[in-house]
Amino acid sequence: MKRIVILLLVCFTTITGFSQEIKGNSVSGKEIAPTWPGCENNDAKDVCFKQMLAKHIQQNFKYPADYTKEDKGSKIIVEFIINKEGKAEIKNVSEGRKSLQEAAKKTILNIPEMKAGSLNGKPKAISYKIPFTF
Repeated sequence: MKRIVILLLVCFTTITGFSQEIKGNSVSGKEIAPTWPGCENNDAKDVCFKQMLAKHIQQNFKYPADYTKEDKGSKIIVEFIINKEGKAEIKNVSEGRKSLQEAAKKTILNIPEMKAGSLNGKPKAISYKIPFTF
């Protein structure tokens, strides 16, 4: 019985402690991710974007001529944005050999133009970070 009373007291205190009314606050806007071509009518546009990006990388990545078995297991990190015009721009590429970095950059820069992301209805650049593991 003591446990039930203590539990009810804790629950009541927690509920009343966090049920204060806050006036004047509202959500100022919602960030919307870029829309990949073909994902416009998809309810889960962000999931569609990720799937299409993965498919794009699989189909378009070209190994450099100097790729060797020593490169297996290496990793490249590509940071990029989809700018306000819906085009990919590279921000940074790190790790791995230069030729692998260039191949990864080329693949990202060949992403098709898309509907740009937005915030409060205005175009906004959206950042992404993709690992390429060989």
